[in-house]
Amino acid sequence: MRQRLAELRGPSVAPVPLDARALAALAANPGCHRRALLDGAGVDKAALARAVGAPVTFGQSQFAFVRGHSFEARVKSDGGAELVRLLHDRLADGSPAPGPDSVDTPDLSAAGLQGRTARTALALREATAAGRWAVLDHPLLALTVAGTPAYLEPDAIVVHPDGGWTVVEIKSFAMIDGSADAAKVGAAARQAAVYALALEAVAERVAEGAAAVREQALLVCPKDFSNLPAAALVDLRKPLATTRRQLERLTGVAEIAAGLPEGTTFDLSGDGRTPTRPAGELAEALDAVAAAYAPECLAACELAFHCRARARAADSVQTLGRGVRAELGGLTTVASVLAAAAGEAGSPDDPAVAALRRASALHAEALALASADEGALAGAGR
Repeated sequence: MRQRLAELRGPSVAPVPLDARALAALAANPGCHRRALLDGAGVDKAALARAVGAPVTFGQSQFAFVRGHSFEARVKSDGGAELVRLLHDRLADGSPAPGPDSVDTPDLSAAGLQGRTARTALALREATAAGRWAVLDHPLLALTVAGTPAYLEPDAIVVHPDGGWTVVEIKSFAMIDGSADAAKVGAAARQAAVYALALEAVAERVAEGAAAVREQALLVCPKDFSNLPAAALVDLRKPLATTRRQLERLTGVAEIAAGLPEGTTFDLSGDGRTPTRPAGELAEALDAVAAAYAPECLAACELAFHCRARARAADSVQTLGRGVRAELGGLTTVASVLAAAAGEAGSPDDPAVAALRRASALHAEALALASADEGALAGAGR
């Protein structure tokens, strides 16, 4: 299987690792075989989108990237004591406040991804057994998704004296008057849910029931317009349940790859970034894998513009959104929807067809009433 995935991305191309942001986007659209295969194979989707003439226009600016790293370094500059203080203040559970020397910061350095993952698991077990506060800075977790391993690196994990584990997300967007942008908080919660899901597997394997992953993540952001940290607890129960269910629904990468035509590859060139293959050939390879486009993909997937163009060319109702697509049942094209609404096609026993015809009749009636009202007003004016 590893050899097949290497052939898909190119034998000389290093795989792009899966991160929590990509897994959260994948969980939000589990029916997209295209993204599941490309992410599982480690294909650089941004480079592929540029090669087929549909480059992405979203992403974090260099200024925001530098600012985020600077803020994270400031929050962690005292060995994790500030993180523990923020968490303790938000919990407000009546437990004693952590002292100046009551926070451990275990060393997580190791060789290779598997070595770092094993070192993180060992540090979590030791910190849990010690019964003290501990902060793990950039630990590495492993999570199997659709049959392929993904290595995840949260900003930090805090181990409580009672054995609880809390995921910490440090973001550069501001928290003004105690609240932040709801969309950004939701995205942070989905990423934290992916980390919590990976942590649950570690807790079951190494902690022997002594540890429990907490259902709240600590979100740390700049306070107002300063560079001082502010924190809030984010409930992970709903995003965790949704992420778990959606990731379980993903079709295995091996199964998707087995259905591809012989010789299909997304290799661009020797370095994997400078395209030397014709754009049409790459687009044909992409079209061999089924996609589930939705307008939400425009903010989460590097291939969204290509998929949107294909959906529009096919007159697909997917371009109207998942909600509309679900309501239309077996009507998969805009032309078939319009024909059903006009009474030219479709069975009247079909609930979707009946609803469309009823909506069309109401629309025609509203237009007739509006036209009559305009005529009466024009007559009164004369």
